[in-house]
Amino acid sequence: MFNIVLYEPEIPPNTGNIIRLAANTRCHLHLIEPLGFKLEDKLLRRAGLDYQEWAQISCYPNYDTFNKACKFNALYAFTTKATKTYTSVAFSPGDALLFGPETRGLPNEVLESLSSDNRLRIPMVENSRSLNLSNTVAIVVYEAWRQQDFK
Repeated sequence: MFNIVLYEPEIPPNTGNIIRLAANTRCHLHLIEPLGFKLEDKLLRRAGLDYQEWAQISCYPNYDTFNKACKFNALYAFTTKATKTYTSVAFSPGDALLFGPETRGLPNEVLESLSSDNRLRIPMVENSRSLNLSNTVAIVVYEAWRQQDFK
């Protein structure tokens, strides 16, 4: 299936919701530290219910370690700064979907390490700042999965 990558997530309930999403879509969740919480956090467990035991989750101490440890068909970064929309891409199983921390998004050095074709955005009305992280991940995961006829 697909790989969900959270770069330095900060808010436990968002990650809990994404754990639940990963379990229900058979996505592999990759967490890049530092995290803004502990994986045993009560709010994380509450949002993720008991899905953490059914989700495939890997943690990495930093982005460089993640890059060295993982090889994907393609790595797509999601940012409000991109010009290309997520619906313009033909996703393939094994692709990785990279999302930044809630309060600041992905750092420029991460974004610039990827081709502009691999930096994507979700359209929003003018003067909007951003969507909630777990909502953004769900939108993209379901589009990628829809393109595979939900197989």
